[in-house]
Amino acid sequence: MSYQLYRNTTLGHSLQECLDELIQTHQITPALALQVLLEFDKAISKTFTNVKTKTTFKGSLKTYRFCDNVWTFVLEEVTFKEPQGVDVHVDKVKIVACDAKGMLHAFPFCFM
Repeated sequence: MSYQLYRNTTLGHSLQECLDELIQTHQITPALALQVLLEFDKAISKTFTNVKTKTTFKGSLKTYRFCDNVWTFVLEEVTFKEPQGVDVHVDKVKIVACDAKGMLHAFPFCFM
């Protein structure tokens, strides 16, 4: 089992749109589309567990919430600092942090 967080990313939305189009043109079944989405969930979670790059960020905490072992933070005026000295500024960031205990290939953070 993997979290479905990454379906709400640009890549996840694009995949869902393509699958919807394939279903509408009767090229795949809804069951196959669901299987593809489940494989996407597993693959992207596994991929992010292998990321070793670290970054720091600083911003103003707008809201936070903890529900069902999931933390959600919304920050504003955020600056990300990478080890290579690159600074990236964004107006708003939503961070979702999930408990990875007992989850196969689950990555504990998702930036959206």
